[in-house]
Amino acid sequence: MIRAVKIDVLTLFPGMFAGPLDESIIKRAQERGLLELRIHDLRRWTHDRHKTVDDRPFGGGPGMLMKPEPIFEAAAALRRERTKVILLSPAGRKFSQAAARELARPDNDLLLVTGHYEGFDERVREALADDELSIGDYVLTNGALPAMVVIDALTRLLPGVLGDDESARDESFSEGLLEYPQYTRPAEFQGMKVPAVLVSGDHARIEKWRREQAALRTSKNRPDLLK
Repeated sequence: MIRAVKIDVLTLFPGMFAGPLDESIIKRAQERGLLELRIHDLRRWTHDRHKTVDDRPFGGGPGMLMKPEPIFEAAAALRRERTKVILLSPAGRKFSQAAARELARPDNDLLLVTGHYEGFDERVREALADDELSIGDYVLTNGALPAMVVIDALTRLLPGVLGDDESARDESFSEGLLEYPQYTRPAEFQGMKVPAVLVSGDHARIEKWRREQAALRTSKNRPDLLK
């Protein structure tokens, strides 16, 4: 029996997760018992009347920082024996298909902590986090959307989630390249024809063509991957 991967998300905006995580592949993964997903409001772990989760940074500067106390208290309540605590912030390492595969291991449980304001008190990184991820070189309002991206990317890699597990192995970034061009019926559309090799029935030639096209596309659109 396949063990469900358990993902807890700690956020200031739990309402943002309604909808995207209740559709498509993520919905089916939960219905099949392959994914257990829980969204938690960080303010549950505050103890003042204003439910304060932020404060001014020592040393001055603009903006506010997320306080350590509610995050540590929430992590203590939500962590399981296998749980890895992942911060979502622009300061993290760049999220990739390889990182998604690391997180999608069936022996992992995850606690995704989403950032806001000017980020986290550094003690959260030093003493609590196992990893820190960024989905790109830009700044978003908060970490809810990055958390959804991470959940989506790793869910489709879980055994049994996709109808054909081969689909997750044969796509962009699976071998460090972008995916090759693909076509479906009709064989000719508005004067544009499917490459003859794809209808030749010669599987060796098709595989060679796909490898070449993947390399060409990667060289054109993402030469950084070839390095």
